[in-house]
Amino acid sequence: MQIWVDADACPVVIKDILYRAAQRWQCMVTLVANQALRTPPSAWIRTRQVQKGFDVADDYIVEQAQAGDVVITGDIPLAAQLVAKQVYVLSPRGESFSAENIQERLSVRDMLEEMRSFGMETGGPPAFSQTDRRDFANALDRLMLKLSRH
Repeated sequence: MQIWVDADACPVVIKDILYRAAQRWQCMVTLVANQALRTPPSAWIRTRQVQKGFDVADDYIVEQAQAGDVVITGDIPLAAQLVAKQVYVLSPRGESFSAENIQERLSVRDMLEEMRSFGMETGGPPAFSQTDRRDFANALDRLMLKLSRH
């Protein structure tokens, strides 16, 4: 089991939590981005720089992630592809995507995208908060504890 990170849009504070988790759980964390990334030196942390382009990082993660791996992403279509592969998916805000909720999340995303295409202001996500950071850290700990017991 390893952790994959859709790193281009992942907040720095979440990456920091993941770096500590890699050491704590002695689990490989791979950050995938279309730009060079700086990470702390660790045998448990690596980066993969992919070419620039629409969904190139997403496609790489879908190819590489295996059932039982964990992926950190806020990208709902990417999450849907991974859930179909039996990958555990967490958003940077600590939301767990699963077979039970991914279709609803895709529908809401598509509806908002359609509203924006008609010129409606739907607003973006709220600013990343301390509560989001705490929710993510707690969700990651719960998931890693569950996976370590298997």
